[in-house]
Amino acid sequence: MKLVLTCEHGGNVVPKEYVSLFKNNTAVLKTHRSFDLGAFDVFNELKALSNFSKSNTISRLLIELNRSLHHKHLFSEFSKNLSITEKQYLIDQYYLPYRNDIENIIKSYIEQGETVIHLSVHSFTPILNNVKRNCDIGLLYDSTNKIEKQFCKQLKNSIKKLNPDLNVRYNYPYLGKADGFTTYLRKRFPENYLGIELEINQKFSNNNKIDSSIKQTLFAALSQVID
Repeated sequence: MKLVLTCEHGGNVVPKEYVSLFKNNTAVLKTHRSFDLGAFDVFNELKALSNFSKSNTISRLLIELNRSLHHKHLFSEFSKNLSITEKQYLIDQYYLPYRNDIENIIKSYIEQGETVIHLSVHSFTPILNNVKRNCDIGLLYDSTNKIEKQFCKQLKNSIKKLNPDLNVRYNYPYLGKADGFTTYLRKRFPENYLGIELEINQKFSNNNKIDSSIKQTLFAALSQVID
């Protein structure tokens, strides 16, 4: 079994040639719309457990690495008016290298006869559209995949044993089958691949760092499940 750890929304970096796209709203780059607050911190905490890890720190408001190329939100309202050539450059420079590296390592592990657990680290805003999200940790998976379901059940049980006060929910605040990198990879690798998205409530984030007790709980819980 191999653990592949990724973080698609780890930062809010905008290369200098694109800074002008945000000249009328630089503040948005510091919000959850631009990146997943605290996710990169958790990613770095869990890296020691992985066989392969890769993260992205380019803001998703420039190009969204967790969406399919055909998705309407691949480019945000700030970048959607770029020329076809400029958009293709972003795809070639940031999107494809990131996703291809991860897909290729998963392919190599599976060809070696390994089962791959791909854990994609994300975080979510506590309140969206004036609605409070009733969740601390979300585990997103394909509900029709028995192996993914069992893995998430084991991970939830481990988290709850370590910290019973945490509200851990399945396929919340998003569905595991929604358009995303793991959904794409399940189609590429219908066997020996588990695609799990870990969602952490940003209420635990302060200065882009997640509360240390949460990180320790996740590290210990994941250690137990993959052992």
